[in-house]
Amino acid sequence: MKEISSTQNPLVKKILLLFEKSRARKKEGLCVVEGAREIRLALQGGYTIETLLFQPAIFSESVLEELLSYSPQKVTTIAISKEVYEKLSYRSSTEGVIAIVRTQEHGLAQLALKERPLLLVAEAPEKPGNIGALLRTADAAHIDAVIIANPKTDLYNPNIIRSSVGCVFTVPIATGTTAEVLSFLKAKGIGIYCAALSASKPYYDVSFEEASAIVVGTEDNGLTEEWLQHSHQNLIIPMEGVIDSMNVSVAAAVLIFEAKRQRAKTNTL
Repeated sequence: MKEISSTQNPLVKKILLLFEKSRARKKEGLCVVEGAREIRLALQGGYTIETLLFQPAIFSESVLEELLSYSPQKVTTIAISKEVYEKLSYRSSTEGVIAIVRTQEHGLAQLALKERPLLLVAEAPEKPGNIGALLRTADAAHIDAVIIANPKTDLYNPNIIRSSVGCVFTVPIATGTTAEVLSFLKAKGIGIYCAALSASKPYYDVSFEEASAIVVGTEDNGLTEEWLQHSHQNLIIPMEGVIDSMNVSVAAAVLIFEAKRQRAKTNTL
């Protein structure tokens, strides 16, 4: 087994660049995943691990073998010193394992949807924490896909991987411009339901039983006019307190689980 003990090793420098630079991730088609749970989810999601690095004093070889059992192909494994691990570790918690993972394409054409899909569309989300939370919600509700319109942030940003606790690998995701996403939804006959204040109905008075896309915007600016012009029905979550809005991931969760509740009720009738 290979070992790396120097922080000046070329592979160490490459990993740091992949952590820090979206341009490097896109050019190489690679990202860095830290933590056993996230790496396992990447493997279960059909991602390919190119290299796995572990710190033997923290992450034992027996646990390493269990993790590698999820990979259908042989993975290059490298033991690294504590000094190298501390240099590479992005998270405050110590797990002792890091993987270089090949990224996937996320074009709309790659989305394979079943009948009556339930989708979440997020327009131009910028904060990695919000994107990660949206992906966790999508995974928890087991919806069919998340579409990001006009993406502002690289999906493989380490903060998205971390905040999604690996759900970036478990949820079907596509990206495109607003115009491309609207065209895709219309071509598939998917109803567009926008979270917006104007011309809205309370979310619980709207049916999501047919093919539906729940569309959310940014907390600061909401959805652009282009979405509102093509909305089948705008949705509002009635606020009973002092404030008039909530975090976008929380709002999305409320809307998604209402859609799931309606669909579960219909299926039991």
